[in-house]
Amino acid sequence: MAKIAVVFAGQGAQSVGMGKALCAQHPPARALFDRAGKALGFDLAQICFEGPADILNRTDVCQPALLVHGVAAAEAYRAAGGFEAHKIVATAGLSLGEYTANVFAGALRFEDAVALVAKRGRWMQEACDATPSGMVSVLGLDLPRVREAISRFPGVGVANVNSPGQIVISGPNEPLAQAAEACKAAGAKRCIPLRVAGAYHSEVMRPAQDKMRSELARTEFASPAIPVVANVSGRAVTDPAELRAGLSTQIVSPVLWEDGVRTMASMGATRFIEFGPGKVLAGLIRKIVETGETESFE
Repeated sequence: MAKIAVVFAGQGAQSVGMGKALCAQHPPARALFDRAGKALGFDLAQICFEGPADILNRTDVCQPALLVHGVAAAEAYRAAGGFEAHKIVATAGLSLGEYTANVFAGALRFEDAVALVAKRGRWMQEACDATPSGMVSVLGLDLPRVREAISRFPGVGVANVNSPGQIVISGPNEPLAQAAEACKAAGAKRCIPLRVAGAYHSEVMRPAQDKMRSELARTEFASPAIPVVANVSGRAVTDPAELRAGLSTQIVSPVLWEDGVRTMASMGATRFIEFGPGKVLAGLIRKIVETGETESFE
């Protein structure tokens, strides 16, 4: 019997229409959207199903939207018997998706997570507004050479290690642009500016982290039913205090997605199921674990 890892999409995967077909086919999924909307004070389902896109793409809206969609999709899959005869060895999520993974694992209550990510989105947007900044995807250059190339530029750091040859850097706009040119000079095949509000997973986010640390400290975490692979370490975590600390630290620290996927494979996972809009994580996983099977479920 295949051992599986369950993974959840991060910010940027959202699109108008997300969850509409799922909720039409699976009423408990709609109930989750309604519970989240009640907690947030606005009709989350309406925005997800019908838009407009500029509202859905707001950081404080898309983050709870993606969390709710991920939880709803996974629960619908479970209700349909999708996990039967398989052993789930771990769960993980890309950045924001780590909150969804904590809910799936039973470490974090659904309503608590919805409230947390709405505040996370709002405070991250405030940090973006305070410091003009961004992110650049560097393709075709390994991690040591990326770190060497960007080391001369203040405030610029590695934000995501997504897969072999795909690393994201972030920081204030001017030094970030200079760092991207340095990566090209060092042999990067391409450097692609990302359409984001600012420099996630960098020191630019420090004000947001300070607020989230206090908010997380007031939130109850339980021992997860399955290990959650943390973004900040790439390791499997079962201690509630470590799960809480990791969610705070990841706001300003690199997302070690490649390490996390390798950890799940070392735990025996041969099948990876992605929940959330799109198939980005499945594509990254295939580059990391070439023999692994992937499935994406919206």
